[in-house]
Amino acid sequence: KEMRRYEWSVCVCLQEFYMKCASHPTSDDDLSVALDLIMTNTRGVPCIACTDVMGVVLVFQCSERHVICLDCFQRYCQTRLNDRQFVYHPVIGYSLPCAVGCDDSLIKEVHHFRILGDEQYGRYLQYGAEECLLTTGGMMCPSPGCGAGLLPPDGSRKVECDRRLGCGFVFCRLCRGEYHEGLCQAVTAPPTGEAAQVSWPVTEVVGR
Repeated sequence: KEMRRYEWSVCVCLQEFYMKCASHPTSDDDLSVALDLIMTNTRGVPCIACTDVMGVVLVFQCSERHVICLDCFQRYCQTRLNDRQFVYHPVIGYSLPCAVGCDDSLIKEVHHFRILGDEQYGRYLQYGAEECLLTTGGMMCPSPGCGAGLLPPDGSRKVECDRRLGCGFVFCRLCRGEYHEGLCQAVTAPPTGEAAQVSWPVTEVVGR
């Protein structure tokens, strides 16, 4: 008998479903970031801060899986932002750990900090960029009202703020004052009271 082989082709169709805010108009081509730490509180776990049981919470990535409600998480982020206590990580970026302080608990998806709102999230991005700049050896222009981020060449005391980014101020890398030749000198405040009877230096050498 002739053996015949019948090959069956199985077609598996996978469908993807997305949920997005109805008040945020987007096109079909837009990609959304999954905020995987925000979950439905099906187990009724109380918030570690206010102890309320909320329907939607954020679960930190620590081993204890601490739970915090979104209102407390927003206040936690705002307080740390005001105190500039976010942590800069070379891979993750500018982030926060578990509010309890657990080890290895930095939030890896930084879009969770969108909870700060547009204005404060803008501050978050600015502070994060500044931390990255300073970590890589850069500096901020010291001119009042400027603060442009600069990456001057190594070994040069003379730094000029890029006019495409800032004000064009030329300053000394060591003392952050207007550029000068010779030693850096910083004027100290005069003493008061009995200390005024003691000899007091007018200037202090900062560097060469």
